[in-house]
Amino acid sequence: MIRGSCCCGAVRFELTAPPTMMGTCHCSRCRKLGASTFVFVRREDFRWLEGRDSVVRYAPEPPFTYARCFCRACGTALGEIESEHDSFPVAANCLDDDPVVRNRFHEFVADKPAWYEICDAAKQFPGHPVRASES
Repeated sequence: MIRGSCCCGAVRFELTAPPTMMGTCHCSRCRKLGASTFVFVRREDFRWLEGRDSVVRYAPEPPFTYARCFCRACGTALGEIESEHDSFPVAANCLDDDPVVRNRFHEFVADKPAWYEICDAAKQFPGHPVRASES
């Protein structure tokens, strides 16, 4: 089990299996929302322990499509834990245990602030990665 929670402990969940991957987004939106490194989890591996009613959802204006969730009490960025999708990103910052996976990629590196240095060997993309079948 991999446990996760917000800063104040109102929101608690667990993952019954390791995430499928980890990635870091450097776009200004992810940075401003307080979380840019995410682990991707399968819906069947995500289990609420408590605090689902403490989660608030921020739905962005177009052209952005990804909603973000936060703890109503402390503001911890949680990722997209209220997603309808079979797989969704959870903010790595709210995991209490080692997620087992390590950072696989950096996206929107062209938007990265000058003060931040990427210090790992993960693959870098100037924008959003495109699957080979989509190119």
